[in-house]
Amino acid sequence: MAKILFVMTGADEWTLADGGKHRTGFWAEEAVVTYEAFKDAGHAITVATPDGVVPPVDPASLAADANGGAEHAAEVKAVAEGAAEFRNPVALADVTVEDFDAVYVPGGHGPMEDLAVDTDSGRLLTGAVEAGMPVGVVCHGPAALLAAVREDGTNAYAGYRITAFTNTEEEMAGSAAKARWLLQDRLTEAGLEVVVGEPWAPHVEIDRNVVTGQNPASSGPLAAELLKKLA
Repeated sequence: MAKILFVMTGADEWTLADGGKHRTGFWAEEAVVTYEAFKDAGHAITVATPDGVVPPVDPASLAADANGGAEHAAEVKAVAEGAAEFRNPVALADVTVEDFDAVYVPGGHGPMEDLAVDTDSGRLLTGAVEAGMPVGVVCHGPAALLAAVREDGTNAYAGYRITAFTNTEEEMAGSAAKARWLLQDRLTEAGLEVVVGEPWAPHVEIDRNVVTGQNPASSGPLAAELLKKLA
């Protein structure tokens, strides 16, 4: 049995370029699909958030059209809002990365609000990648990698080939023009090599111990690849 740390957002609002707020949180599919895959494989999960707040789920991610129908949406909502691990998180500041075997970061716009600048999250993700620990990140979750900065100012993931929610997908979703910054651009500026796949199609990149997924549809394939690294 492996111990997997879920680093999750505590933000339920995303600040836009005009100063307005957009309701957000974590994207349900990206947390639930991987949660179920890891639990089914017999692994233990600990959720950690800034200040130990219960991670908020993005209401849009619970909609029927975001989950292939009302029945599956209800199943996803039950896990996202009811799983014990999601209801009882620990504070990122209290976590020691060496106590875990892998780290996973789901997306939603929430991580762009808090994890992108959270020093405790950055510390954990830096320690994980430098220790060669499997790290899985999906969709907007790679925003958390922006805070993984070493003492010399360089990003711990610089030079890694990754994928993330793309500028094109952000434009297609209607959010690009409202955003203060775009994830693909910021990751590239930090020295990461962002590989872009087809919009909305499953796309996973694997570089050494880091496994990344481009969008919600990539959650399942990413979980499968991360499980291979824990076998």
